[in-house]
Amino acid sequence: MAVRNNSFTDMVRVEQLRRIESVKTAELSYASISDMENQVAVDFKYTDFIRRLSVRANRLIQDNRLEDIIIKPRKQFRQASWVCMTAAAILGGLAAGNAVSESYTLDIYWLLTVLLGFNLLSLILWVTGITFNLQGLSSGVAAQFASWLPFRNKENDSVESLARRGWWESCLSGGVGKWRISILTHQFWLVYLTAGLVLLILLMLAKQYNFVWGTTLLPDSSLPKLTESLGKPLVYIGLEIPDSQQIAASRMDTGRQDAATRGAWARFLIGVLLVYGLLPRILLLAVSTLMLSWSEHRFKLDLYLPYFIDLRQRLMARKVNPKIIDADPLAGEQPAEVAHHPVNHTIPINAHALGIELDGQINWPDSVTCRLNIIDQQTHEEAIELVKKLNGSLVIGVAVYRLPDRGVQRIVRDLIAATGCKPWLILLNKYPAVSVTNNRELAWFRLAEACAIPAEHVITQ
Repeated sequence: MAVRNNSFTDMVRVEQLRRIESVKTAELSYASISDMENQVAVDFKYTDFIRRLSVRANRLIQDNRLEDIIIKPRKQFRQASWVCMTAAAILGGLAAGNAVSESYTLDIYWLLTVLLGFNLLSLILWVTGITFNLQGLSSGVAAQFASWLPFRNKENDSVESLARRGWWESCLSGGVGKWRISILTHQFWLVYLTAGLVLLILLMLAKQYNFVWGTTLLPDSSLPKLTESLGKPLVYIGLEIPDSQQIAASRMDTGRQDAATRGAWARFLIGVLLVYGLLPRILLLAVSTLMLSWSEHRFKLDLYLPYFIDLRQRLMARKVNPKIIDADPLAGEQPAEVAHHPVNHTIPINAHALGIELDGQINWPDSVTCRLNIIDQQTHEEAIELVKKLNGSLVIGVAVYRLPDRGVQRIVRDLIAATGCKPWLILLNKYPAVSVTNNRELAWFRLAEACAIPAEHVITQ
């Protein structure tokens, strides 16, 4: 199965269910997935694991009647988007309407300021946020506020709030959230500019306006020069712009304008709004849409979380096909019964095990023998020389009840760099076992991720 068959929507549903199960496990029914944990796999495959997670999530959602709750955050986001678009249309219309005075004159640069000025400021902030990957400017403000507000009281988490949090953290954070909010931003300003432009055209079709400009602080030549600069791209696409005489005749209190001057200014305004306002936003909207699709395609679940580690061990148990290599001459006799301690994950056959700062009470699995325990610089160097000669799988044992620090991480990286063996990390406990918090266990999973040990190669005891 190709990765693309595991859609982004399916993975979001898995993430929403993870949030719900983290708090409401006792309230859920698991009858529909009782047969899934009996399946076995020859080897771990990411796409197969995601498919099984998706099937499991869909069964649980259907069995517990969570479908409406799961899709509700997406509907709420769409409703909020429509509210934003409506507000943008109203603001754009008000901006264009306020530029028209009671004497049927239209202030050219005031109109450009309220329509293009704020749009340009938003565009600069967006480009800055995307260029320097600033969350607050590119995707953080709206997403963080929206995800924070409903969850200020986290002591009373409901199924609905948990599903909403899972959806928002998947769809409105990281690369996916950055481009989703970017699309919403560009749509907002497109509606704002379109509403202003449409109202402006309707006003000019229904009534005759004189176009005026004026300034108090700026030199008299500044606005005419700005008009010529803004009009150069319009000339290239065949639009006429006001000439110097028409610009001079449009200054405030210079008298009534002729039809040619009014027509030139009308075409200038429409052309500037199209070229400097709508066109850049349309292009950026297309780019953001493509980047959102690309980000959703590359989205992956965090398989180093204990939730997925536990499901991987239950849904993707390794299938062992034993065969007789050397026949036992006493095969016909009844063997003595031996009690075996259960293990949470299959350890590679003929693996070479090394420990890192383990004490004498550490409980190794019966099938594994620790060849060396790294406790100082000398044993560290001996371990490096040893792993260079190994052929097979390297199992690195650590004490799960300890907090992983930079020293342990450095040792693990040195061992992996020195060997060509497949690395595994086994989390060991004492005998009797010591209680380990989820945060402590998660810290070891993060260490494995930092050392490039695959999530499926983290073994818990």
